Amino acid sequence: MTRFIHDQFAKDYLEELLKPYGEVKAPSRVAGEIREIDVSFSPRIEQITNLEVLGLLGRFAATPAIFEPYRNAASNDEICDCLLKLLEVKGALQREANRNNTNVQESEIPKLWILTPTASENLLSSFRAMPTNDWLPGVHFLADALRTAIVAIHQLPVIEETLWLRILGRGKVQSQAIDELQSLPPNHPFQKATLELVYNLRQNLRVNQNLEPDDQELIMRLEPLYQQDREQAIQEGSKQGEQRLIIRQLNRRLGEIDSSLIGRILELSIEQLETLGEALLDFSSLTDLETWLNQRQG
Repeated sequence: MTRFIHDQFAKDYLEELLKPYGEVKAPSRVAGEIREIDVSFSPRIEQITNLEVLGLLGRFAATPAIFEPYRNAASNDEICDCLLKLLEVKGALQREANRNNTNVQESEIPKLWILTPTASENLLSSFRAMPTNDWLPGVHFLADALRTAIVAIHQLPVIEETLWLRILGRGKVQSQAIDELQSLPPNHPFQKATLELVYNLRQNLRVNQNLEPDDQELIMRLEPLYQQDREQAIQEGSKQGEQRLIIRQLNRRLGEIDSSLIGRILELSIEQLETLGEALLDFSSLTDLETWLNQRQG
């Protein structure tokens, strides 16, 4: 059961990160026997340079891509199944081109990225999967014609460029990535959305009775982060309510407040807002408000 929870998290997570930059299909069916691609992605040309924010994952997504993430180490059979999906997609493109009397461009054929938390040397050698000098350690390419790489997440270097892939790791690898995620600036375009997905994963895991040790550790790691963010959200909600109340009181007492003064009020801490709420009872003009703000914001 927990495997399916993690599978759904991985699909939702990749979709959330990639959807600003192109078309995401998760999951999508391919021809032949019933097989579903976990995440299929086609970038929009004008967004390719913006993918840099996703580091190594963004580099994967700079061309049409199929992502097959695994919670447990991908097996020989599972990798073969992924290759079949890619070949079926390639066959469908070729059939479409034949109907239209055109040729399939190599750039149209997606690359397959198999994301596995670990990969043994025996498994990698059985597929002749090899690292290359122009890619980071942990990315192992099969023969060129197969357009496939096995990404061993546990082998990726612990740098910002690999963060968005290490979130899909296990144990200490994933825990380290969560620490880095939580340390990102609050205005990072993907921090909040990713944390919400991780917290949702935590909630889904908590309802299961028979958790693996990795999942138990993940829940314990997320618990203080979740409580901290929850308290912060409550505090921010209180601050927003205080801001609205103060602005309404000032408008009633002094007339319509202009946007520049409102902007300065919004910069106040909740303690300063409470002080302003008391002080405004003595205000008789906008000058009084401006003087008060100048004294506190200098």
